[in-house]
Amino acid sequence: MQIVLYLVYLVASVLFIFGIKKLGSPKTARQGNQLASLGMFLAIVVTLLDHRVLTFEWIIIGLVIGSAIGVIMALKVEMTGMPQMVGLLNGFGGGASALVALAEYYNLLSHHNVVNQVAGVGGPEVSTLVTIILSILIGSITFMGSFIAFGKLQGFVTGAVVKYPGQHAINALLILLVLGGGVLFVMDFAQPELVLGIVGVSLILGVLLVLPIGGADMPVAVSLLNSYSGIAASMTGFVLNNNMLIIAGALVGASGIILTLIMCRGMNRSLMNVLLGGWDSAGSGGTGESSGSTPQGDVKSVDSEELAMIFDAASSVIIIPGYGMAVAQAQHAVRDLTNILEKKGIQVRFAIHPVAGRMPGHMNVLLAEAQVSYDKLFALEDINDDFNNTDVAFIVGANDVVNPAARHDKSSPIYGMPILNADYAKTVIMNKRSMNAGYAGIQNEIFYYPNTLMYFGDAKDAISKLNNELKEL
Repeated sequence: MQIVLYLVYLVASVLFIFGIKKLGSPKTARQGNQLASLGMFLAIVVTLLDHRVLTFEWIIIGLVIGSAIGVIMALKVEMTGMPQMVGLLNGFGGGASALVALAEYYNLLSHHNVVNQVAGVGGPEVSTLVTIILSILIGSITFMGSFIAFGKLQGFVTGAVVKYPGQHAINALLILLVLGGGVLFVMDFAQPELVLGIVGVSLILGVLLVLPIGGADMPVAVSLLNSYSGIAASMTGFVLNNNMLIIAGALVGASGIILTLIMCRGMNRSLMNVLLGGWDSAGSGGTGESSGSTPQGDVKSVDSEELAMIFDAASSVIIIPGYGMAVAQAQHAVRDLTNILEKKGIQVRFAIHPVAGRMPGHMNVLLAEAQVSYDKLFALEDINDDFNNTDVAFIVGANDVVNPAARHDKSSPIYGMPILNADYAKTVIMNKRSMNAGYAGIQNEIFYYPNTLMYFGDAKDAISKLNNELKEL
């Protein structure tokens, strides 16, 4: 039976690895999800058959309730709310790891007390105690931090950078308290009050570590918290001596860290800069005069009828989606625009910036939901050189990721950040509700460029009007 257990765990691990591999391409992402799901199913079944910790009645009740909640959440959530849902799921994963580790601790404590009364035998191994503390620490931080991230994305927690006197000193002190408590715990683990204190401090750390991160940096925060949830799961695997959980958690933890670093590189910022507060004006929704020089010039606007004629005369169009498209739920209107233009023989492609939106791959998910073909989506490095030969760059709700100040304004907070070269196109169409700044809190130079036309309005309504005008042409 033990050999069968290890073989099934091996198969499940291989499925996880191939699943992550296939997630690297939109064309194979669904297949990757299916392979990973199959691996998880095998791991759950064989674990239940091997470790009958609970009666199957309780297991079935848990599966039914959990599955029902998951299905309802998946069906009810809007595509614009997907980042919040991902944040919540990260939190649930971290919280589950912390609870399992806590339950295992009380199980060890109960067993130790019984054995001690009978034979005076010593406590569990040091490695087990260390992994219990690490699982509780990382899991609790992930749980609480993810709910703060959820609140920032949902809007009931401020999206601005939150700083206060002694912020870093307080965080360092709390971390030292947890580490000190962990040392005392390893020396004498029969202290449930100490363990509950570590849980409380870890939960506070989760709040204080994520609260300073601005709304603009939420994609990085969500990715990092995803990594934390994997690391917490891996630590719990060591607590339970479960190889499958160790492997799965390590895969999630490693891939999350890699993605986080890729996104930081996409903003030309270090991970510590993001974690320690980043842009002071991020998420403030200000007018854009807080840092750097404020661009000046004439702004030219265009209506749907004039814009339809511009598109009709073009031979190539690159669409740049941003969070504004998600907020307006305009992805279907954008798809209709793509279809109309292609019927006229116009080439249409999409340029996706690595940090566009509020979670990794946000724009890809929205466009896939609208049935936009995968082969039309291009990453920054694959399409940036093509803007020089493009007739129209159509920017839908994006802002900082197309701001030319990133190239030359050393006083700008986004200086050095890789941007999409939309301003190199012959004509730039900027669809926004207003002239407000993006989440970096600075005005966008591209608004005032001679080849830029502002197309004001809610993205869904504005693009629908544009589509109607194009059909009439």
